[in-house]
Amino acid sequence: MTSDHSPVRRDTAPNRAVLNEIRDDVTRAVRTRESATRETVTREAVTRAAGEFVRSQAFFDLLAARVARRTESQAPGNGAAAHAYLAEEVAPELATLGFATTIHDNPKSDEHPLLIAARIEDPDLPAVLLYGHGDVQFAHDSQWSEGLEPWVLTRDGDRLYGRGSADNKGQHTVNSLALKTVLETLGGEVGNGDGNGVGDGGGDVSDAGSGTLGYNVKILMETAEEAGSLGLKAFAAAHAAELDADLFLASDGPRIAADCPTLFLGSRGALGFTLVVHDRDGDHHSGNWGGKLRNSATVLAAAINALVDGNGVIRIPALRPADPPASVLEAIAKLPEVVEAGSPEVDPDWGEPELTSAEKVFAFNVIEVLALDAGNPSQVVNAIPGKADAHMQLRYVVGTDVGDFEDKVRAHLDDQGIHGVDVLVGHCMPATRLDPNARVVAAAAESIKQTTGLEAAIEPNLGGTIPNDVFAEVLGLPTVWVPHSYPGCNQHAPDEHALTSILEQGAEIMAGMFWDMKQNPDDWFTSKSTSPQAGERSTDTAPGDVR
Repeated sequence: MTSDHSPVRRDTAPNRAVLNEIRDDVTRAVRTRESATRETVTREAVTRAAGEFVRSQAFFDLLAARVARRTESQAPGNGAAAHAYLAEEVAPELATLGFATTIHDNPKSDEHPLLIAARIEDPDLPAVLLYGHGDVQFAHDSQWSEGLEPWVLTRDGDRLYGRGSADNKGQHTVNSLALKTVLETLGGEVGNGDGNGVGDGGGDVSDAGSGTLGYNVKILMETAEEAGSLGLKAFAAAHAAELDADLFLASDGPRIAADCPTLFLGSRGALGFTLVVHDRDGDHHSGNWGGKLRNSATVLAAAINALVDGNGVIRIPALRPADPPASVLEAIAKLPEVVEAGSPEVDPDWGEPELTSAEKVFAFNVIEVLALDAGNPSQVVNAIPGKADAHMQLRYVVGTDVGDFEDKVRAHLDDQGIHGVDVLVGHCMPATRLDPNARVVAAAAESIKQTTGLEAAIEPNLGGTIPNDVFAEVLGLPTVWVPHSYPGCNQHAPDEHALTSILEQGAEIMAGMFWDMKQNPDDWFTSKSTSPQAGERSTDTAPGDVR
């Protein structure tokens, strides 16, 4: 037997086809890296340009003109001012960006028009719906500090004082200018050469409007938000086809803190109600009749205590929420502990025991007594009141059934042996909440981090109440809010102001988001088709004026 131990001969000459393939792979990789580098540089440039414009005199003049318009929606006779705001401020700006705009009558008011704008690149592309409101709260002219006026935008350091500077004229103005910056960049028109990004707020459609986003943009602007968004729900239902989109994105309300970029995904619901005890007309001497007549105020106090105890704990089982999903609790646990200067000290023993302060606000319900009326506190007499009432409010989260509210409360009071209490249900706004695990939430948070280097605070829902149900329920959209204000802005109060630093960062954040939607549309526009977890969107209805 023989064996051949001679070495095996192999062809070691390079294979030309393989080399060509490797070379092509390397070339593609280099080009990809170069493209990614250019993309990063362009994104940084566009976000920086948007922020720099907020520091410009052109932005100040634009916001000053809008603040000067007296659009108090709760004051009668301001319909012309509201229409002018939409027709003379908002519509011309959007026209330069390629939007078609229409101003509509409000189905429930002659004084609160609405505007729909649409920039459609292709009907088959996904769409984002933006929102803002041009109305403001009562000015309280005489209560502003010396040197300040509600209708005159005044700069004092970082602060821009004026009614609407924070709520909501400053915020929606920032968002439209961020979009303009992105469109100008994509259209090859980056600013006017002075470093201010979006120029003077003007421009031709061929400049700002020619950029291609790769998605459609729609805008809904109302002028009755401070009047309870009167007519908004009916209007949205009637115009659902025009407002059809894949994502809702808007800015209103405050961040969790001035230095913390924030996302919130819905809001607690709010239901107002009144407890009325009316035993008799007139009051009666407490010496002559005490012990023989029901004291309406005493009965009312007992009724209140049956609903919420002296430590703020809800005692009526029907008004306690279901346990929130794990994703909600996880998001709340990550929220920063914030103590704003001038804020009241938190009462740690108030409210639901075993919950953190954040969980009490974002994951649980609260029953508040807003006002009481019995007897005459300014001139107390020895008399048994024959009538007493309490104006109250339920703030509630998703997972609370407020249907048949009146019957639930009456049944509970009867079970406690408390009778003769009328329950009058007033205005109700439903609770809404997008699942914090939704893909678009991660995309928005990552976009903020890429722009600012900061982790976004993600509130599953706002502690307060906004008309988010219109967008989440009526239009069926995933809702993401990016506020550009802060808790100390004095919205609704004298000396309302915005912080230029937040508006600047807000412009950068929004420009980054509009940019990222083009680059990664699947991250932003696919959450609508994902079925929400059970209870993640409230479908509750309540008697009274529900919107």
